[in-house]
Amino acid sequence: MADVTGDPSAPSYDSELLSDQQDTSGPTSIGDLARIAAKNRKPKLPHWTSLIDCQDGTLLEQVEICVTEQEKRTGAARTTSMGMKDVYTVYLVETRVKESGGQGLGEGHTSLWRRYSEFELLRNYLVVTYSYVIVPPLPEKRMTLMWQQMSTVDNFDADFIERRRVGLEGFLQRVGAHQTLCEDGIFHGFLQKEDSWKEAVHATGFQAKQDSRLKSLNASFRLKKPDRKFEDLKNYASELQGNITAVLKVRAKLVDRLYGIHKIHGNYGRVFSEWSGIEQEMGDGLQSAGHFMDAYKDYIDDYMNEEEQIADQLKEYIYFADALKSVCRKQEVLQYELEKAGDLLAAKTLQKEQVMGNAPSRSFSLRGMRSKIFGPESQESKDAQTKVLEEQIEECEQHLKQATQETEAFIESALVEVERFKKQRTTDLKEIFINYAILQIKISKRVSPFSFNKNV
Repeated sequence: MADVTGDPSAPSYDSELLSDQQDTSGPTSIGDLARIAAKNRKPKLPHWTSLIDCQDGTLLEQVEICVTEQEKRTGAARTTSMGMKDVYTVYLVETRVKESGGQGLGEGHTSLWRRYSEFELLRNYLVVTYSYVIVPPLPEKRMTLMWQQMSTVDNFDADFIERRRVGLEGFLQRVGAHQTLCEDGIFHGFLQKEDSWKEAVHATGFQAKQDSRLKSLNASFRLKKPDRKFEDLKNYASELQGNITAVLKVRAKLVDRLYGIHKIHGNYGRVFSEWSGIEQEMGDGLQSAGHFMDAYKDYIDDYMNEEEQIADQLKEYIYFADALKSVCRKQEVLQYELEKAGDLLAAKTLQKEQVMGNAPSRSFSLRGMRSKIFGPESQESKDAQTKVLEEQIEECEQHLKQATQETEAFIESALVEVERFKKQRTTDLKEIFINYAILQIKISKRVSPFSFNKNV
């Protein structure tokens, strides 16, 4: 792996990506070009691990985590509402401990099968349990291949399943590389316990917290003193989503045109091949030209698949932005609860002062009406009310103190997490755009020999 800038912090790339066709200036026959295209139809796919910064002390530093295979299965007992058997895909999760005692995972090698829904369950648990963490997203349930002009891809399409496998592996590796998430026992169980893992997750009671969290996140309220840092982060997340979406849309248009241009050459190939049958002197040349056009048409498929892999890595940050927004929303909920606790304490304190006669009562109140009708309250009644209010004020103070500590701890942890995410984002996006530029250079180097010259 070579460094682009010489800076150790800069993303690296595979220098071999550009080494196979450095010199294309010499004369080449059409048959040679066709063979070159056929030879290079399966380019090296970018691996998700190259985007992940493995920090010291994390699980990924000590354990290899891979999703190596996928398999379609049919449920024996479960059936759909239409009476058809449940068909689903499972993924083989493998772990291998590199060093002895890898953070409680023991030694050796483990492998087990997981469904996509179990990956969802793991992520939901992590989001609820570590609300200050920007939890890595999962790949989409249905992916769109815009350059093939298909609205969705079949859930059991081989290319779709492979792309999802890569995305699920990236998710597990990102969790394993996170200094907090990698230490979670439920995550360790996901990697090692196939039978009792779901029961262990539900035993944590996270679902009740999840329901409460969803209600809080969906509630509508206005903060008196919003935190400017989190407001800026929320705005940045929206802008990041908008910019990446715009890039992906432009890229989809370009890919669609490029894909169409290459595929239309298949018509040339068919015409030249048919034409060669009626020409004697030009027959061989027309036949070679037909093979050339067919090769030109076919080689683009694997490059488009490789570009989709890179687009998936970029698309991941659309969902990272959602995770960042979720952290900001949680801060707003805690801030709102803190402000409510402060308002309640202020109200109880004012009520106590009014009972003691140290603060004016409101112009119209139930106590004022009762005092005018039945006369002023006795001292014993005031003392009893004061005692109750003092107890309530003490409870409010404790609640306010607890809410303040919880909010401050959340903000401190969340800001540390945001700084970690910023470093990850910068490294990842540089790597993604470098890989994309290299791929475009590779495509151009494949296209440049496919030009007719006088020596053909």
